[in-house]
Amino acid sequence: METGEGKTITATLAAATVALAGIPVHIITVNDYLVNRDTELMGPVYHALGLSVGKITADMNAVARRNAYASDITYCTNKQLAFDYLRDRILLGNDHGRMRLQLERLHDKNARADRLFLPGLFFAIIDEADSVLIDEARTPLIISRTREGSEEERTYLQAMRLAEQLEGGTDFHIDPLERRILLSDKGSERLTEAVQSIGGIWNGTRRREELVSQALAALHLYECDRHYLVQDDKVLIIDENTGRIMADRSWERGLHQMIEIKEKCEVTGPKEHMARLTYQRFFRRYLRLAGMTGTACEVRRELWSVYHLPVLKVPTNKPCLRRSHGRHIYPDKERKWKAIMARIREVHQQGRPVLVGTRSVADSEHLSSLLEDEGLPHQVLNARQDAREAEIVAKAGSKGCVTIATNMAGRGTDIPLGQGVADIGGLHIIATERNEARRIDRQLYGRCGRQGDPGSYESILSLDDELLQHHFNHSMRRFLVRLFRKDSKTLQWIGLVATRLAQSATESRHHRMRRDLLQIDEQLGKLLAFSGRME
Repeated sequence: METGEGKTITATLAAATVALAGIPVHIITVNDYLVNRDTELMGPVYHALGLSVGKITADMNAVARRNAYASDITYCTNKQLAFDYLRDRILLGNDHGRMRLQLERLHDKNARADRLFLPGLFFAIIDEADSVLIDEARTPLIISRTREGSEEERTYLQAMRLAEQLEGGTDFHIDPLERRILLSDKGSERLTEAVQSIGGIWNGTRRREELVSQALAALHLYECDRHYLVQDDKVLIIDENTGRIMADRSWERGLHQMIEIKEKCEVTGPKEHMARLTYQRFFRRYLRLAGMTGTACEVRRELWSVYHLPVLKVPTNKPCLRRSHGRHIYPDKERKWKAIMARIREVHQQGRPVLVGTRSVADSEHLSSLLEDEGLPHQVLNARQDAREAEIVAKAGSKGCVTIATNMAGRGTDIPLGQGVADIGGLHIIATERNEARRIDRQLYGRCGRQGDPGSYESILSLDDELLQHHFNHSMRRFLVRLFRKDSKTLQWIGLVATRLAQSATESRHHRMRRDLLQIDEQLGKLLAFSGRME
């Protein structure tokens, strides 16, 4: 269903039908904001039918979670649901026969069966299904526990000191596409000489090169306000697909601790893995699975091959009046931001609301500072303001309002138009960068022109944008800049082709990553089955 066509309401038809038959239903969405919103909006419908409704959010304790999962219909996020499932698997362990669990209930007041969160995986409806089943599926779900590790902290500090001594281009090379560091032969030799006086763990070639590569990645690949935030002396990962903070997640193999050292934060203890599972294997365990999204056609083959889910397209309720104002490409970011500012002023003077989409917290705050210098009132929605999302979104469609938002405004968020806004053209959207998948771009454009309302969108890009930087080297971009001086129209055409090629290459790479992860997970599952162990 196209964006704005009422997926949230439509889900109630299937959910209520199944729940009335006595089957527990999970309605899964991408963030706590949508869980709270949808439970509040749709709750009266279910209650009128005599059905109980529960919700799962990150701040709930174990008792509240069990009560929510015991409801006829439960709203939850994919992360909370999957991790609660893994916690149940850890609790059950390898000794989980049905007879044994029933006997425990007879003589144990704290029986394992009574401490489980989930009654089972029966029926699920996934909102924003491509985000959950495709975008999120590149990373396995891992439950770990922190253990004391003063020795590990000392090792990570040594790795950072060694990494700072190496020079880019000679000792190591950066592969931004795969997001990894490649040590050169010269760098390996220099590292071998540097660790001779240290000894211990550093005597092993493979181990020391892995540690230093992780330290180099922390220094050169992961940027503050783009990949993570620092709040209250803690490093918090930003979900690149949604722009929201993932407070309960951490990078593995010492990377998180090295970024904490880089940012001079308190170093957390090393993680010990307790359970692991991919979204692909998890969602295939439901007896019945369905999903809704506005952007599934591009990945319909993968949805069928992995989850055995066919994609059906539902026509719009009213004709779509959304208009495209094209794509404009500039040779550098400075000229791009000037063009964006000029466009914001122009649309703002018409009285229309403007939503400007950025890919990072840093870019949203840079644009905010430019607007402040111009004296243009505006509001910002990024990972720092995610608690105020409902308040900011409610105002974003008001006459003359300017809103800067990261991708968090492009998933499941409805921006209601203020009085009289439809008469002057509706909401206008400006995309300041291309995302790694065209689906995510379309999610942003889908914030306007909903349910027959007018609206428009455009893209204002530059050759210095991250997507093009990763796929085209500096020499190629310089050649395009020289071409721009001679013929700007040609640059627009070439830049558009280059952007599409970069997006297609990234989508193919992510598809390969998901495929490889699923193969590894299935192989691991076979090994664990042979040993008698669970995830």
